[in-house]
Amino acid sequence: MSNTGLKIKDILRFWLPLEATWLMMAVEGPFLAAVIARLAEPKFNLAAYGVSYSLAIFLEAPIIMIMSASTALVKDRSIYMKLRKFTYILNGIITVSMLILVAPPVFTFVTRRLIGLPEEVVRLSQYACILMLPWPAAIGYRRFFQGIMIRAGQTRRVAYGTIVRLSGMALAALAARHIAQWEGALVGAAALSFGVTAEAVASRFMAAGAVRKLRPPETGNGTESPMTYRYIINFYFPLALTSMLALGVPPIETFFVGHSRMALESLAVLPVIYALVFIFRTLGLSFQEVVIALAGEKLENIKLLRKFALILAAFAVGTLGSVAFSPLASFWYRTVSGLTPELARFALQPTQVMTIFPGLMVLLSFQRGVLVGKGETKHITAAASLEVTTVFTLLFLSVEVFGMVGAVAATMALVVGRVMANGYLLRPVSRILRRLP
Repeated sequence: MSNTGLKIKDILRFWLPLEATWLMMAVEGPFLAAVIARLAEPKFNLAAYGVSYSLAIFLEAPIIMIMSASTALVKDRSIYMKLRKFTYILNGIITVSMLILVAPPVFTFVTRRLIGLPEEVVRLSQYACILMLPWPAAIGYRRFFQGIMIRAGQTRRVAYGTIVRLSGMALAALAARHIAQWEGALVGAAALSFGVTAEAVASRFMAAGAVRKLRPPETGNGTESPMTYRYIINFYFPLALTSMLALGVPPIETFFVGHSRMALESLAVLPVIYALVFIFRTLGLSFQEVVIALAGEKLENIKLLRKFALILAAFAVGTLGSVAFSPLASFWYRTVSGLTPELARFALQPTQVMTIFPGLMVLLSFQRGVLVGKGETKHITAAASLEVTTVFTLLFLSVEVFGMVGAVAATMALVVGRVMANGYLLRPVSRILRRLP
């Protein structure tokens, strides 16, 4: 889309459908947690749902950034065909990896020997992971086509796809609970898997017009597309490694929390806490592709985008803080999420620790958008490596050395790790911005 004469209101108009998309996705976490919390054995089922979701997210990690790659790279039909094939191959590898994980000997080793989960949580989380087998490939498929829609300025269609996802998820949850009479963790897994598959199919149909408008590459005038599979791999590998590092955090966190003080309570409330925080993180998560799409070939709009980012960050921190440090937090956890009074009180301090996290997410999305736009993706990987190393180190010290409560240790480690990543990226991003006229 044209970026000439871009204004704040134009950024807002472009960003709002993407924010609506992430916000609607944020609803699924609290909704499913509330459903599971109201069914039998909520502690075991919430813990199993959190474990299975963390493992599925980890395996999904290599394909997460395909939307950023699609937004940045798909300029003509030739690139579209190459990146689509690349996406399919990556999806196949991920699906095979998940099949290996759910094999009983492997899954038992990971969850019992490495994490040390109770037998009932192991049983439930294995069945939940089996139900989530379609999840990673469906995520990759829909994010590829969503990137094409974003590049074409069709951000509203991305939001429409999420409506399909939520509708499918709600129907699947109702069917799994009232027809199949499944346990809570399985209800959550089935709902997520069905919902994202429906969204993937819808995204393909909605992107058809944008795909048809892709022109053949120009030839014979020295402007041929340099895009090769080697270029795609070199561009995408740092992004995939970044998401693998970042999404490797939940299994690491689960391992240490499983060995911490008040482990079962921590495993039960962390998915509920993260579901609340995710609502405010959406302000940043929806912003990275906005920066990539609107920055301009010479980053002529980046200063305006930076101003918009600062507004978003302040709003995100302020709104989460108004919940975390007020009676609204207890209302959310007890009335909306359905936690017991004991678990609701237990969740308050970790929530307060996470208050600045959504603002840090906005900053990270801006920084990553600038670097992806300039093709300097290696810095993103380095920052993610630093973040994961920090989280691992702090979790080890806080749990194994100082004996902290698992939920507090986990949230503290996440915040400090993100601060380190933001700090690392300040230098390469500042260097790019200093070159601007």
